Formats: sequence, C-alpha cells, structure tokens
Amino acid sequence: MTLQADLLRVQAFLPCPTPDLWVEAAMSPEHEVLLLTDHANCEKKAASTALGLMHRYPHHLPLLNKMSRLAREELRHFEQVLEMLGKRGFEYQTLSASRYAQGLHAGIRKSEPGRLVDVLIIGALIEARSCERFARLAPELNPLLGGFYRKLLQSEARHFMDYLQLAERYCDAGELSRRLDHFKELEASLIERVDEEFRFHSGPLRKIH
Repeated sequence: MTLQADLLRVQAFLPCPTPDLWVEAAMSPEHEVLLLTDHANCEKKAASTALGLMHRYPHHLPLLNKMSRLAREELRHFEQVLEMLGKRGFEYQTLSASRYAQGLHAGIRKSEPGRLVDVLIIGALIEARSCERFARLAPELNPLLGGFYRKLLQSEARHFMDYLQLAERYCDAGELSRRLDHFKELEASLIERVDEEFRFHSGPLRKIH
C-alpha cells in the first residue's frame, strides 16, 4: 500500500483534522525543543504500552507478536529523536503529560474483555493521530527533521492498523463500532479544545493578545 493510501485511511479513521492553530504553535521556534522532547516521550510511552500489554495478556499470541515488534520499533524511534535533540544541542528531559492520553484512558471499561478492546482502540487512535500530525508537519519543517517525520509516517500507519486489527479479534463488529464512536467523540473533543500548554498531542493553544 502506498504512503498516500495509508494517509487517506488514517484521515478517514480520525474524527477530525488537527487544528491549524496547533500546527502554527508547533512551527514556532519557541516550541522546537518541546516538540522534539514530547515526541521522544511519546515514543517511549508507546513502547511501554506495548510491553505492558504483553505482560497483561501473555496468552494472546497474535497480540504478543504484534506488540513485540511494535515495542522494538518505538524504542528505535525514541533513540532517533534523542539523536535529533542532541544534534541541536538540547538535553532530553521528562515533561508533564498532556491531557490527551489521560482523557482517552478515562473512558476505558474496567472488566475484560472490554478493557482490552478499549485499550487497543485507544492505541489505534493515538497512532493514527501521530501519523496525521507527522504528515501536517513534515512539509513545513527543515529538510532533516521533515524527512525524518516522513519516514515515521508509514510506521505509525502500520501501528494504527495493528491496534485496530487486534481490537477486531476480541469483539464483534457491533461492539467495535459502538466503542469506536465513543472514543472518536472523546478524541475529537481533546484535539479541538484549547490547551494551556503545547504538547505533541495537545489541542490548539490559547492565543495571548
């Protein structure tokens, strides 16, 4: 499948596009360090999520195979972003989490297998949103960083499909549709609502006049 086809599928899956005001904030020189640092944090969290699923569901062989590959790839991306930071003379640091992932996880059911289905749907949404944001940013960035983000697009699109296909294994079509609607509505509100601080998955920043 071509990159363009991957992007079209991601865009069709997401409930809304990234607001232009977020892209504007991401392109601001004052947010260059934050963009890269939080991107690194996101890659590390993605690897941690995949490993956590492997530990929690050790008897789900398809999940183990997909999450093992995904965790390795996310850690490699983490290392690559660290390298980008170093080349710019920036030190990696931890940041407070954005409300995005926390807001999505607040909607997870407590009992199984509903909990697993919800976690997988959230994984699909996060990976799809990351892919969409890389696509929005890549043409606007310097050639080195823009090229790096273009390379990440296909990985994120593949991860999105990995999560979605796993979710399809553990529930019927009706339940999947209902839970997708639930989380897409939640995701849209988190993406479109004004944020006070910039993060890779934040909403648009409040403008100060």
